[in-house]
Amino acid sequence: MDTDAVDYRRYLDPATLARITSLDLRARLIVEGLVSGMHRSPYQGISVEFAQHRQYVAGDDIRHVDWKVYGKTDKVYLKQYLQETNLQLICVVDASQSMGFGTVGRGGIASVQETSVGPGWSKYDHATAVATALSYLAISQQDAAGVAIFDDQLRRYCRPGNSPGHWKAVVHELQMQPRRSKTDMGRILEQLGQTVSHRSLIVILSDFFDDLTSIARGLSFLSYKKHEIIALQVLDPAEIEFPFEDVQMFQGLEETGELLIDPRSVRAGYLQELTRATEQLKRTCRGLGIDCERVNTSQGLDIPLRNLLTRRASGVK
Repeated sequence: MDTDAVDYRRYLDPATLARITSLDLRARLIVEGLVSGMHRSPYQGISVEFAQHRQYVAGDDIRHVDWKVYGKTDKVYLKQYLQETNLQLICVVDASQSMGFGTVGRGGIASVQETSVGPGWSKYDHATAVATALSYLAISQQDAAGVAIFDDQLRRYCRPGNSPGHWKAVVHELQMQPRRSKTDMGRILEQLGQTVSHRSLIVILSDFFDDLTSIARGLSFLSYKKHEIIALQVLDPAEIEFPFEDVQMFQGLEETGELLIDPRSVRAGYLQELTRATEQLKRTCRGLGIDCERVNTSQGLDIPLRNLLTRRASGVK
């Protein structure tokens, strides 16, 4: 195969990635697709932070022009960056039962029971794909990457490292499948804050289906420890849109039993409650200075990755 002819950007599509079983191959293809789509290396986005401005002089690279400053002052200034050589990335991945839900790559919406198990692209698949790609980017530039996997307990913790062999260890841990367990995020985040001593960039990938008071307590503890935190709320399109029409048995995904429901009678209330819970999570994060973004598992992985890398490269917190 002529690899130069491969359009790697198609591997940013979840439905395509669902047909690739190897997690390390998924990550490599995602990164190649991201680089191809951005037309420049995104590696600097992880470990380069804004330091100061300086005035433009002839011959400078215009890619570093701060156009916002130009728009306000009519003067051309460049952004200068400070290289961090000791960045430590930790991806915290929710592996509770609700993360095993997925309807992407199945050719349509089936029943709730059918979509909660079996082949396809689940929320956990999406979360691990993002986590492995970020880890690959970090380790490729000699930064350290680690991973924590939890449900009602901290099931796995792979300490950050920066060797190629360490990335294989990260991939190995992320191949763990979600259990039939509830989430206890607040307690887990507090435990993680006590475990991680080095100031880190912590990316949390979860549906955040847990008590918000508990979540806020855990986030507050990590923030108190001076970690930089990014929260990515990973949701399936069926959870966002609730497209179900027929009366059917809905199965609780975290030991909450079953309930026969006419979806049309509860759709409005469900969507209202989802919006309320999501907005409350975002307000909590904003109050702590934490970036929070919803991730739709039917959309390309370039969206959360591009946003995260751009945020890091621009110095936006």
